[in-house]
Amino acid sequence: MAGSPRLFPDPPVVVAPGAVHLPGWLDVGDQRQLVGSCRAWVAGAGGMRSPRVRGGVMSVQIACLGWHWYPYRYSRTVDDDDGRPVAPFPDELAELSRRAVADASDLDTAVLGPPDRTGGGVPGYRPDVALINWYGPGARMGMHADRDERSPAPVVSLSLGDSCVFRFGTPAGRSRPWTEVLLHSGDLFVFGGPARLAFHGVTRVLAGTADPAVGIDAGRFNITVRQSGLEASGPTARG
Repeated sequence: MAGSPRLFPDPPVVVAPGAVHLPGWLDVGDQRQLVGSCRAWVAGAGGMRSPRVRGGVMSVQIACLGWHWYPYRYSRTVDDDDGRPVAPFPDELAELSRRAVADASDLDTAVLGPPDRTGGGVPGYRPDVALINWYGPGARMGMHADRDERSPAPVVSLSLGDSCVFRFGTPAGRSRPWTEVLLHSGDLFVFGGPARLAFHGVTRVLAGTADPAVGIDAGRFNITVRQSGLEASGPTARG
């Protein structure tokens, strides 16, 4: 059965110190607009790819903006394909992400981490990289930590389309304890501060839960926005 809009989204939740879930953060109109932007950004990036990681080829397809990510580094060129320049990071996504961090920090200031000159606080938050992840049938994301950035600034995650089971653990490793969060289309998840290096992943996507009104009949877009901290680095840099 096709999904339908939630009339009464769940209240915001602090999942762990520094990790905030804001259900229904984007309304249907904003979701539909962002889905259209995702498709345009993916086209501008030359399409999507499934990177090869230590465990094999990822089931999730990815397009990169601002910096190109491939295991386990960032580059200004698509080094694991044809070497073309990475697609630019959109100003509108930077603005949306700053608003996301501000709203999350209103619920839990630990999201920001200790103030520092690399963008720990909202005024200095300078996101410059986005990964647009596409979850098709059977796709999932294994437990991992976002450790390739040099900045400790928060990570912003936006969900569009099918709902998913998102597992959020601790910085100590992939094993328990963890919390499983049901992420719906339009939900925002931000993690920073003590949760910035927590392991996390998507255990399954709930097929058939997408609301066609947002422009996705099946599948899931996830946009993760980060601040790389690589501004002073050369054309290729390890995180």
